[in-house]
Amino acid sequence: MKQPYRILILGLLFMVPLVSCDTDELVQLNVNPTAANDLDWKFIFTTGQVWTAENRYVNGRVHLNLAGGLIQQMATMQIGGERGAGDKYYRHLDSFNAYMDRVYETALKPLAEVIRQTGPDGLNPTWTNLHHMAQVAYILPMHIMTDLYGNVPYSEANRGVEQLFFPVFDNQESIYKDMLAKLQTAAGAIGTGPDEVGSADIYYDGDFSKWKKLANSLMLRLAMRISNVDPGTAQQFVQSAISGGVMTSNDDLCRVPMAAGPSQWFNQNGLSRAMIPDDWGANNMLSKTLVDWLQENNDPRLRIWSVRGVWGGPYLTDAADQIGMPNGFDTETLREWVLEQTGVDKPVERELDFSRLNPLLLDVDDPFILMTHAEVEFLLAEAAVKGWHSGDAAQHYANGVRSAMQQWTMFDESFEVTDEEVDAYLAANPFDGSEEMIGQQHWASNFMQWYEAYSNWRRTGYPTLSPVNYPGNVSGGTIFRRIEYNTVEAATNPNLQSGGTLPDDVKTRMWWDVN
Repeated sequence: MKQPYRILILGLLFMVPLVSCDTDELVQLNVNPTAANDLDWKFIFTTGQVWTAENRYVNGRVHLNLAGGLIQQMATMQIGGERGAGDKYYRHLDSFNAYMDRVYETALKPLAEVIRQTGPDGLNPTWTNLHHMAQVAYILPMHIMTDLYGNVPYSEANRGVEQLFFPVFDNQESIYKDMLAKLQTAAGAIGTGPDEVGSADIYYDGDFSKWKKLANSLMLRLAMRISNVDPGTAQQFVQSAISGGVMTSNDDLCRVPMAAGPSQWFNQNGLSRAMIPDDWGANNMLSKTLVDWLQENNDPRLRIWSVRGVWGGPYLTDAADQIGMPNGFDTETLREWVLEQTGVDKPVERELDFSRLNPLLLDVDDPFILMTHAEVEFLLAEAAVKGWHSGDAAQHYANGVRSAMQQWTMFDESFEVTDEEVDAYLAANPFDGSEEMIGQQHWASNFMQWYEAYSNWRRTGYPTLSPVNYPGNVSGGTIFRRIEYNTVEAATNPNLQSGGTLPDDVKTRMWWDVN
């Protein structure tokens, strides 16, 4: 027998046992013992929750430099790039792109999958508590998305598994009404299902009562957002939120706990990292508008938020030593401004001449705030003034001021503001019954929640801000009413032209912005 045939026959003999063996054994050979065969929807829910705090990329470009500058709580003397976009009303494509580019993928995508798989047609349809908690968590970044851009993909968003690669742009009215309806349903359903979420929930550690309060409080926020354009619907959902039960103390506020590791992009506070000089190093200082308002009202939050000096200290901490940077200035015009103010002609030393955000607020493991009890109280005060709520507007106002001043101990125990200090502040600044006074306090309470500060200012017009008109700005010297769409979406999705908020520029108002 020739050698090749001998090898062939031997090979066939060795194959006989394989042909006759159990098929299940063959299947087992193809199973990766290190791979997950079942997805853990609770783990994916946690992932989505963490991403609602975004990261340095989005926080630096959009939250800090756009919203924080536009709302005149932060300022910079830089001109180009993302750091001057909100301060000087420049077009910066990365800043316009970042939220739409990143948040659909990071936060909304995992939360949408949890909603799908715990819904009627999903793999775990009985997990109704997780389903509705994911709905609430989804709406937290989703409403920011529409508040920044206007009409956005919503009903067909995050449906790539269904081959929907070019989602339609839903109009903002339909988005808002659907979000309000979902929040109303969630507020009534959370806690009624058989599933426990427990420590997989990093907002409230599985406390359903706090989730119900969050759902109702977020409903209150969104209802008040549309109060100028659709007061009937707004009043209906305001009253539903109040009757369902909203946040009642700082113990209820919603925050994302952050950590020093293991991932700098996932676990660490992106806003902190954006402002640390040896990290992203945003050169933003506190705005003159904010510092002046705090000083004029003898506000104890100034000592919490503000210090003056180079990073690392020593710092000037007394309220009288704080100097806010005016918005819309560069190195040369700031030098002229300092000369006018002090009579001294010298080069500007940014860190010595102006106040910065207190570094104790910028640890990488500091929490990221999503919604506060203070905001809820100011919304209740406004609803009472409008006649939509039977509560005492003055008491809600006082409650809001108290919570807004006392919430900062979550960053550092030294940030305590005593009841006596709050009482003295309220006595010196008595509530006059006006929506303007509520709006001013609401603006201050949203410090470091600049998305909300920006949206609420566009809705109410409070406080009165003086726009800047830096040479080359794209808005004609007016504060942006929205930001432009992601350039990739604008170039590739044909539905934008038929459903987007147009013209796609910073002066176009969205549906609810009619003030």
